[in-house]
Amino acid sequence: MSRNFTPVSVVLMILVCLELRSRLCQVSGAPICAHGQTGCHILSLADLFERVIQHSARMHGISSDLHSEFEHYFLPSKNHIGNRICHTSSILTPTGKENAQRLTREELAEVILKLLVAWRDPLRQFHQNIAHHHDFNNFSSNKALEMSDMVHELRKGVEKVAEKMQHLGMISNSLSGMSSPEALVQSSVSDKSRLMSDHDLLFCFRRDSNKVQNYLKILKCGIVPEHGC
Repeated sequence: MSRNFTPVSVVLMILVCLELRSRLCQVSGAPICAHGQTGCHILSLADLFERVIQHSARMHGISSDLHSEFEHYFLPSKNHIGNRICHTSSILTPTGKENAQRLTREELAEVILKLLVAWRDPLRQFHQNIAHHHDFNNFSSNKALEMSDMVHELRKGVEKVAEKMQHLGMISNSLSGMSSPEALVQSSVSDKSRLMSDHDLLFCFRRDSNKVQNYLKILKCGIVPEHGC
């Protein structure tokens, strides 16, 4: 199906892509490494944490904006109330700061990566769905695409943080196989997401992106508390 883009929407898409690439190269681009590789810029663990936390904050902000826009377009009565069961409900996540702090560093890092991996395919599908909504403008569709890209890049950034912590002896090597989505999340998780409405999916992603942001802050403050904690 062909899409009609106005000059303004094209410019916005280019600006979004340039901004995203500029910021994310600081998280997961080739010039930056966790330790010691030839020809790359070595960042401190505090700097790596700062970048992924900033990125997670932007991702959560976009998810909140898109959720509000979706309700404005499709649910103006605000009467869409009910129990939402998210496809990530099978991933055990700590509730509250104190419970999160009780987890080991490995356990908390694993929860973060599991959540990010679980949203990879659902967000791609969501963007395809939004792109075919005639009532949704191109800018909102661009946000959906950006959100999908940001999840992928944030996972790469968190993997670099884990790699750095392993190199410094702060966590075990038990996370070495976590870059494989299949090692983190069962296929049934993605299957469940296909049964969710777009609105419920957005609601759940806004919730989970907030969890990721908070868990990253808790993990950082447990390791480098002298940096903004």
